[in-house]
Amino acid sequence: MSPLDMLKKINAMAEFNRWCGIEVTVAEPGFVEIQMPWRPEVGQYSGFLHAGLIGTLIDTACGFAAGTVAGPNLLAANFSVNCLRPAVGQKFIARARVVKPGKAQVFTSCDLLAVDSEGEKLVANGQTLLTVVQAA
Repeated sequence: MSPLDMLKKINAMAEFNRWCGIEVTVAEPGFVEIQMPWRPEVGQYSGFLHAGLIGTLIDTACGFAAGTVAGPNLLAANFSVNCLRPAVGQKFIARARVVKPGKAQVFTSCDLLAVDSEGEKLVANGQTLLTVVQAA
């Protein structure tokens, strides 16, 4: 099964991801791109993408990128998010890459872009540390 097919299958099982409208668009070993359309219910009081959803997109993309090299049994041990400007757009694209793979931990990095009629704008970035969970 290709990395893209694997992640699309995993994504389809995650009810929260389905509610968000997250779609896996690119998956290669060590790299993933996901997208989410803008909807009013994912916004905060000023009309920007809610910071919780910014974190969701970064965490999800990083976890999926790690999954392409370490398999799907992962848990986020730590993640950080830097909100760089208001997240306003018609859709949002998260591009994540594996920085350092490992047998027990995987380090990743992600850029989150807002897309509108003028193109893509970097709105946030983040990093995650994921722990590989051993099957019992």
